[in-house]
Amino acid sequence: MPLQAVESQRLYRQIAEQLRGLITAGEFATGSRLPAERDLARQLGVSRPSVREALIALEVEGWVEVRVGSGVYIRPQVQGNGHARPSSGHAAGPAEWGPLELMRARELVEGEVAALAARHARKAQIATMAGALERMQEDADAGVVPREGDELFHEAIAQACGNEVLRDTVVGYWQARSGPLFARMSDHFENPPSWNAALVEHQAVLDAIREHDAQAARAAMHHHLQRAYTRYSASWRRANSS
Repeated sequence: MPLQAVESQRLYRQIAEQLRGLITAGEFATGSRLPAERDLARQLGVSRPSVREALIALEVEGWVEVRVGSGVYIRPQVQGNGHARPSSGHAAGPAEWGPLELMRARELVEGEVAALAARHARKAQIATMAGALERMQEDADAGVVPREGDELFHEAIAQACGNEVLRDTVVGYWQARSGPLFARMSDHFENPPSWNAALVEHQAVLDAIREHDAQAARAAMHHHLQRAYTRYSASWRRANSS
């Protein structure tokens, strides 16, 4: 396959542009299945998560269809206006951040934010975190994806850390989650079991902050975001043939 190794800047976008070009050139026929994620990663010289994000971008733009348990297939191409315009490759804003890369950044930053919150959180701030967690539980029990409560929980921790730059950074992460790439990935991989696991992980973070145990709060937040990353990655491997 005529694929080329890509540079690291906005990696998933570069991969998507290569694959889009091959589709346009007829290298992949309509209805055909793309090579497995691991094969694409090997040929491109990149990580599997980067390939995964590129495929999600192509799905959002209408170039491919992801069939869970089967693979990624080329959709019919409509001449002229059948697809969203691809990114220009410049000035990536939060909505274009790769979801898995974003989660890795959150792990690094929010672990320290949780540790600071454990040191500085006041009773009222801890009560706000607890209220957000209760809202998450109520939504999950009602069969509603508890994204709003999830956001409120993490923002309450950031508010309690005592550093406005870190608070704004965490808010920016959540603004990025509203982008189409993260929304589509969430559609694929979020489900009741994943949210039940996340609720347990959130409770561990809250318990550590309530005890003002900075080390435990950092570890609990790291564990939560590592597990979230793994849930997304593991689900995609099942869907796109490992």
